[in-house]
Amino acid sequence: MPFTRLSWVAGLAAVALSVSATGQGIQQTKGNFIDKFRQLDEVLPDANVYRTAGGEPGHQYWQQQADYQIKVALDEDARTITASETITYTNNSPDTLRFLWLQLDQNIFRRDSLKETATDFGGVGRRGPAASSPGSDKPAKFSFEELRRQQAMADNDYGFNITRVADARGGALPYTIVGTLMRIDLPTPLKSGENVTFSIDWNYLIVEENVVVARSGYEHFPDDVREGGNDIFLLAQWFPRMIVYSDYEGWHNKEFLGRGEFTLEFGDYEVEMTVPADHIVSSTGVLQNPRDVLTATQRERLDKARTADKPIFIVTPEEALVNEAEGTDETKTWRFKAENVRDFAWASSRKFMWDAQAHRQPGAEHETVMAMSFWPKEGGDLWKKYSTAAVVHTMDVYSRFSFDYPYPVAQSVNGPVGGMEYPMITFNGPRTTLQDDGSRTYTLAEKIFLLGVVIHEVGHIYFPMTVNSDERQWTWMDEGLNSFLDSVAGYEWDPEIPWRGAIARDIISYMKSSNQVPIMTHSDSVPNLGPNAYAKPSAALHILRDTVMGRDLFDFAFKEYARRWKFKRPTPADFFRTMEEASGVDLDWFWRGWFYTTDHVDISLDKIYEMRLDTQNPDIDYLRRRAENADKPAKIGVELNREQGLPIWVEENPDVRDFYDDNDIYTVTNKERNSYQKMLAGLKDWERQVLERAVEEDKAYYVLEFSNKGGLVMPIILELTYADGTTAREYVPAEIWRRNPHTVRKLIIGDRSNPITQVVVDPNWETADVDIENNYYPRRIIPSRVEAFKSKRPATGARRDIMHDIKTELDSPDDDDN
Repeated sequence: MPFTRLSWVAGLAAVALSVSATGQGIQQTKGNFIDKFRQLDEVLPDANVYRTAGGEPGHQYWQQQADYQIKVALDEDARTITASETITYTNNSPDTLRFLWLQLDQNIFRRDSLKETATDFGGVGRRGPAASSPGSDKPAKFSFEELRRQQAMADNDYGFNITRVADARGGALPYTIVGTLMRIDLPTPLKSGENVTFSIDWNYLIVEENVVVARSGYEHFPDDVREGGNDIFLLAQWFPRMIVYSDYEGWHNKEFLGRGEFTLEFGDYEVEMTVPADHIVSSTGVLQNPRDVLTATQRERLDKARTADKPIFIVTPEEALVNEAEGTDETKTWRFKAENVRDFAWASSRKFMWDAQAHRQPGAEHETVMAMSFWPKEGGDLWKKYSTAAVVHTMDVYSRFSFDYPYPVAQSVNGPVGGMEYPMITFNGPRTTLQDDGSRTYTLAEKIFLLGVVIHEVGHIYFPMTVNSDERQWTWMDEGLNSFLDSVAGYEWDPEIPWRGAIARDIISYMKSSNQVPIMTHSDSVPNLGPNAYAKPSAALHILRDTVMGRDLFDFAFKEYARRWKFKRPTPADFFRTMEEASGVDLDWFWRGWFYTTDHVDISLDKIYEMRLDTQNPDIDYLRRRAENADKPAKIGVELNREQGLPIWVEENPDVRDFYDDNDIYTVTNKERNSYQKMLAGLKDWERQVLERAVEEDKAYYVLEFSNKGGLVMPIILELTYADGTTAREYVPAEIWRRNPHTVRKLIIGDRSNPITQVVVDPNWETADVDIENNYYPRRIIPSRVEAFKSKRPATGARRDIMHDIKTELDSPDDDDN
């Protein structure tokens, strides 16, 4: 590292002048300043009687309520549902409403829906077609899956078939369907504090989820023993639901395009499902008629599970196998009741086995929560070992960060949907693989998938099923917060599992990519929803917790946010303001950079200057300068002359030598000594004490010069390595960038007896710095790998099915195949 001197008289001003003269881009130029610490209140909505400036519900906060009574019949053979509902809608707003809006989400599968007609040919969704680039002579490609989807859309009439809309007296109500929305015009305006009751009848054809790609639907198992096979039905977005009317937006009547999820009102539900008599139903809510639908043995097992510490089968694997091999023309009606929920979903199949155990919350509203899982034989031991256990673990961790689990039931159901959440019930997709020998195995990747998706989806029952944010407008408020907490839960489950996607080091490639938008972007406009709404905000919260705020302050503020907005509807401003108000930490710079821009973290350690204090004592300082000069490398020409043996004139002609050949420029005279004594005599007592101590300690002074290449201002975390091999951590708050967001310098004082030999920025990769190579000073040799491979590579890492492959017999060296 460069070495220079520190003048104690001029103080640090001399250092700043010296360093600035050698740096690049250090001096502030006109028009180059960007205020990274500008207060966020300039862009956040003003506080009002509904939402305070501190992020809390205001003294006049309100939200609507929608209560439902629903009767639904599942026709397994036709794969349709037919249903009727009665909705009681309470207007708690101060406004008078002349019409109501409802969501008809199944209409997204109509051939004339906005999603189908406006889908870019490049592909929207999991299995879109691969379009060739403009000007390319290569043909576009359709996968077989996409062709199958196109054919299913052409052959079937999907979407709601509304057959009746009536008021409480049975009179017809006028309504208008607009894509996935329906407006009901009220005969009499609904005033503040009043409610209205109306009913709707409908039916629809259930989509095959694996074909159409949806958040619900059925999955067919043609190879089951039963003639015609079996189905698993996952029913969600299955009934006309009230659209939110809020204080900050009015009606949230945005079209459902498939990506942005849902914004819903809380209410009470009473639901009756009539299904084949041999089906097992899992549902939002609490079963009201177990005597009508369960056997005496099943009821006894369920009662036993209410006090069990480990899962107990309500329907055993053996019973499920027998059940799925048969069939019936009879039906049963299951009745469920759910209080204060924002949605309702259910699942039905004869293939389900079912286990349950108790999760205890002493002192909570629901002191015993039933954790339950439903899965077919295809789930195998993977589900038996991990599903219900993961449900319980999720409640343990999330409740510590928020509030006690708010409902009496928490369920994980296996089916065709990879992962979706609803109040008290989640749909989760991972399964085992059937091998040729009849066994079922799973890869480590599938295990990670199951644990991760169960934790994530059950976690959603907290966010946004209870902390009721707008999923469509601000996806990160539930997916990002939930990804943060599910990663906390994952590492608490087993830190050795190679979890991916939610901490700082996982998002580096996305952070430096060009195809991104700010986190605050509406979900339907985000090109890469996973990194943008899940991983990036999760990583940001990890950085806040572990690096910026510290765990005590973060955890208190986060829990306060959850407490304030439990069963209420927060906005981003409420989250930002609560985190600051409860912690006492100004985080406007963090929210602005991480959530409102696409800047990334790239802090470069460009130079380090090592300095030593000038004592002004000529007998000390001139001796040091002579030593510094001697440490410089010899002039190359002089060195080559010496190697050539060329004669030196003054050595061969001593008569030309004089005084300066014996006294160099570092020779001290009494003139310098007298000046030093005069200077000492002019010092005040305290100044002399300070100087004497500084000279005695003879500290090493290091000036570290940083540049912000990525745009995001962040704390600078340093690992200092000393000559004796020891290390130390230095934390520099982000506020160092407040007056210059481009370049800064930091002074570090050390002991000269044990000098600094290396400095590393962000040594633990905790800030998502995209270029770790410019974090080292001195620069290191960049490590990499060289791999020889054939064009076809075998599965590696967690995707290897080691559970199955371990049974492979070792080939003999004499085998012909070798």
